Amino acid sequence: MKKTLYLFALFIAALNLRPIITSVASMMSMIQTELGISALTASLLTTLPVLCMGLFAPVATALSQRLGLERTIFISLLLITLATALRSVDQSITLLLATALVGGIGISFAGPLLSSFIKKYFPASPGIVSIYSVSMTIGAALASGLTIPIYNQNQHNLSLALSCWAAFGFIAVIFWTLLIRKNKPSSSRSQRVKLPLGNKKAIQFTLFFGFMASMFYSLTAWISPIALSFGYSAPNAALLLTVFTLIQVPVALLIPNLVNRSGKIKLWLVLCSVSELIGLVLLLLPVPMLPAVIFLGIGAGGLFPLALMLPIMATNTAEEAGSWSAMSQMGGYIMGAFGPLVIGWIFDLSGRFNVSIIAMLVIVMLMISVQLSMNMGRKAVGAPKGNEAQKS
Repeated sequence: MKKTLYLFALFIAALNLRPIITSVASMMSMIQTELGISALTASLLTTLPVLCMGLFAPVATALSQRLGLERTIFISLLLITLATALRSVDQSITLLLATALVGGIGISFAGPLLSSFIKKYFPASPGIVSIYSVSMTIGAALASGLTIPIYNQNQHNLSLALSCWAAFGFIAVIFWTLLIRKNKPSSSRSQRVKLPLGNKKAIQFTLFFGFMASMFYSLTAWISPIALSFGYSAPNAALLLTVFTLIQVPVALLIPNLVNRSGKIKLWLVLCSVSELIGLVLLLLPVPMLPAVIFLGIGAGGLFPLALMLPIMATNTAEEAGSWSAMSQMGGYIMGAFGPLVIGWIFDLSGRFNVSIIAMLVIVMLMISVQLSMNMGRKAVGAPKGNEAQKS
């Protein structure tokens, strides 16, 4: 029964990590029109939270060691919920940017600490990360797919469309309030764990996370514009983005469990990256976009949960898993935030998306080279044994 409660706690927390970003992304043109802002200013509404997810990730580890894991996750959910709910107060760019900042800080705390949560309560089952990944994908898909219909059905009420996603947060905050009341903070002080800045394996994980995030956010931002440039209608271009997002859900459930059974995480990392490579090559060929988008979605859907699994599998304690996750997400999300901007800059210079697609091909090949260089070792996934993570 306890395990079920912890699984639901993980699911409902992860569900809140993307709606504050994807609800805005789907409404970008409407926000520009209603508020009279430039495309650059509007892009800050999605870039700012992703940058925060990188810049503030190390703070999560320090707060967790001071306040406790569950209480810090609760604070992160509270920040995300308040930021989302505050969007109902006013339709101003100042408020939207401020809530993007606060929400991004909340997400930056929850991201690495949910990996700690999995390591603490499911130490022998890193595949549970699939619940984390799938829930986050569902939250992102719901917000990106339903925000516009909500906006249209409520007399173009922008504030309501962007703030209604706080409903997920209220449920999460109530549930986690009950959870932290049951889990009294430990009286014994845990050992302080620092970011593994000098650890070769942790650096490799960070580089991989960065390349993975760069690809994910570049594809999310540019799949629809690429489709439009290829002659697809606006509804079909939006449908291709929906396919890219939805196909990630079953893949994110399947891949971690396959890794759990086979133990060959490097193999699945490379296979998912090759899937993205195939998708990008297909975009360069005179063929329909749908097969390309499917391959890209399979790759993205598998790589994200594997990126979350790596710190869990490489460490021995929940504190270590949190610090390794914080480091990989700090560097990774900062790299990821600039991915769409670089792809857009290349398009502005060349005037063609083919050059941007070739740039993404280079990113994937760099990602594969990092994956092949990883020394995953023979560390068991079960209970901790000694200080293997420190020696790696």
